[in-house]
Amino acid sequence: MTSPRYYDFLMAGTVAVLLCSNLIGPAKACALSLPWIGVVTFGAGNLFFPISYILGDVMTEVYGFARARRAIWAGFAAMLFATGMSAIIVAMPASPDSDYNKVLQPALEVVFGNTWRIVVASMLAFWVGDFVNSYVLAKMKVWTEGRMLWTRTIGSTVCGQSIDSLLFYPIAFYGIMDNRTLGALMAFNLLFKIGVEVLFTPLTYWVVRRLKRAEGVDVFDRGTDFTPFSLKA
Repeated sequence: MTSPRYYDFLMAGTVAVLLCSNLIGPAKACALSLPWIGVVTFGAGNLFFPISYILGDVMTEVYGFARARRAIWAGFAAMLFATGMSAIIVAMPASPDSDYNKVLQPALEVVFGNTWRIVVASMLAFWVGDFVNSYVLAKMKVWTEGRMLWTRTIGSTVCGQSIDSLLFYPIAFYGIMDNRTLGALMAFNLLFKIGVEVLFTPLTYWVVRRLKRAEGVDVFDRGTDFTPFSLKA
């Protein structure tokens, strides 16, 4: 397969979702009162982050693990750049002659001045979780011979998001939150992300079917080198 027509759009969408999820509201804790469950607390960034896993599922299913791997590295590089840019801008001395800066600088420090623990946790959890997600889906596609797409989209999300949550929350918040709250937060966010995957399954079927027909391709990762340390497509 050469020059796929729609792959670049999926990769750009993945990068956009990752950047927005990690820059807009990752430290904001939201609380909702749900029937039969009560009050649940979750990070606002998690509302849209599962979309990156859905896009990853589509890329792996249609184009194969190697092209999904390139998208993961593109997302990681974008997050790394955004983190460095945020740190530099926040650290730059603000002009004392601007009254606007007196309001802006504290706001930037609050919004973009994430602790090193949250930054490391977020990037590591994404990198490992996304590769686990893509690897499991690619392997399951071969095992199922391309049948029952829902089993591998949901199954890979369970694996990838579990690793993501097990890495992110302890690294970011252990010792800051009590263990009971931390465990409850991890469990709710994991179930929420899996629920989003399940809810979007009909749309995933539709997109995958249309893409395979438009691109004229349906990659099975037989004999694929699954090392994450490569950009070869």
